[in-house]
Amino acid sequence: MAEQFKNLVDLCEKSCTKFKDRELFGTKVDGSWKWMTYGEFGKLVDDFRGGLASLGVGAGDKVGIVANNRVEWAVAAYATYGLGAAFVPMYEAQKADEWRFILDDCGAKIAIGATPEIYKKLKGVKDQVASLAHVVGFEEPESDDHSYAALLKKGAEKSVPATHPKDGDTAGFIYTSGTTGNPKGVILSHGNICSNINAIHAIFPFEASDRSLSFLPWAHSFGQTCELNAMLSMGCSMGINDAVENLVGNLAEVQPTILFAVPRIFNRIYDGVNKQMTEKPGFIQSLFRNAVKNRTKRNRGEDVGVWSGMGISLADSIIFSKIRQKFGGRLKYAVSGSAALSKEVAEFIDALGIEVYEGYGLTETSPIATANFPGNRKIGSVGKAIPGVTIVIDKAVTGDAKNGEILIRGPNIMQGYHNRDDENKAVLMADRTFRSGDMGYVDDDGYLYITGRIKEQYKLENGKYVVPSPLEEELKLSPFIANVMIHGANKPHNVALVVPDKAALEKWAADNGKTLGDIEQSDDVKQVIAEELKKYAKSFKGFERPEKFVLTSEDFTTDNGMLTPTLKLKRRNVLQKYEGALDALYN
Repeated sequence: MAEQFKNLVDLCEKSCTKFKDRELFGTKVDGSWKWMTYGEFGKLVDDFRGGLASLGVGAGDKVGIVANNRVEWAVAAYATYGLGAAFVPMYEAQKADEWRFILDDCGAKIAIGATPEIYKKLKGVKDQVASLAHVVGFEEPESDDHSYAALLKKGAEKSVPATHPKDGDTAGFIYTSGTTGNPKGVILSHGNICSNINAIHAIFPFEASDRSLSFLPWAHSFGQTCELNAMLSMGCSMGINDAVENLVGNLAEVQPTILFAVPRIFNRIYDGVNKQMTEKPGFIQSLFRNAVKNRTKRNRGEDVGVWSGMGISLADSIIFSKIRQKFGGRLKYAVSGSAALSKEVAEFIDALGIEVYEGYGLTETSPIATANFPGNRKIGSVGKAIPGVTIVIDKAVTGDAKNGEILIRGPNIMQGYHNRDDENKAVLMADRTFRSGDMGYVDDDGYLYITGRIKEQYKLENGKYVVPSPLEEELKLSPFIANVMIHGANKPHNVALVVPDKAALEKWAADNGKTLGDIEQSDDVKQVIAEELKKYAKSFKGFERPEKFVLTSEDFTTDNGMLTPTLKLKRRNVLQKYEGALDALYN
């Protein structure tokens, strides 16, 4: 029978006992990886729990943290749970004003800072948050009695036994980054999160030898539940990526078997591999393309014949295996979430010999609502409802014969938004069914397909409805398009803001004897992008295709506020900066 957990304290204690001598977390120190065992981690959790208790943390309190993924993050989280307190993670990339808002909104008693700079900034906002009693620094010296080292020492000297929260007790607040306004605190209970973990054990148990390279933020529900909590619950190991630019090199060193990522990362893999293939001899390119096409057919259950099968085997030995080697050579599964993954990209990665499993959910659903899993997988779908969860399609909202709003019911549904009664009433029905705001449909076999976000949907002047995000994902498959936003609300037709891929254009210019100059004004670049938009919009309906576009050399990033920390487009922010240029396309 699959393992069942009552709360996150139960999960941590069971794993640290059962897998005591196994490797859990790996960190890169002076160029080499150092691994910590489950037993060593459990001791740190026990000691830091005592340290937090010495600062007065107890049941019902809130512990805020500003940190990227690191061992201390996980130690602080499980130590907090063991005191009956709630853990409130924030991103290092957020501004100090947003940290202050979140700490004040949740009523945090403690704030933990990852670096000396963050520690100093948190101390700077302490007087502005009435509830905030203490600020703790991970990297401060032991001589500072509010340092991680000092609190570990206090906890070791005076241990405090862990309490086991009840099913409905709050485990944490996850503040949705939001594309508009202040972030909302999603309250998740131990029962909410453990219902997800227990469901994963029932449908997709990992092996103790499985390993990931952790780079998705644990501050987000996808990374926190699906990677940190789930893998720890199964005795797996996690290497912690130190920097985004080191990701590919670290994949080769850590040799993960599972890659947890969002579509943006898989799109980059798709784009990168295809670019590399264009530099290979014609025979290799042909072998590669045919093998991808035929393995995709085979994966769909179609017969490809003997010769095609031999071509797949040859391509696997001389091409695909080398690609997989760049990811460490052991990668079995690619798990995608947070947004819809292009079917073309999913089939492509699957054809490389890495099984793709896509799921669906929101922070408000802890986050998993549906998932593909071994023996139950349809590429292009986001899978079936996980055990205990029910999916209903409300077509009355859309007035469409097939697509409707996705309604979710189950033990994974959040307790509510903190201090947002009106918004709770808008999304939580009388029986606690959650209105997702997403559009989709369920096929005859029970697989869910996402077709867009209701709030993103807009109407053109001709009355046609457009859902932009799936269209944008298709356009980003072009090697020359790094990012794109489609615009057209209440306009006669769609237009696009395009961020060209500078590296791809520079290579194209060199190959064609061109000089790029100013990318935004270059007629050559405009011609290339026009052709790419036409090519990658072939599957669009006529009214969906952008008729004109404007270029910008500034990419959409979290730093400039164009993307959320989970890499979703902040349309309001993009429009605020570029609306004039987009509207000018209609003149």
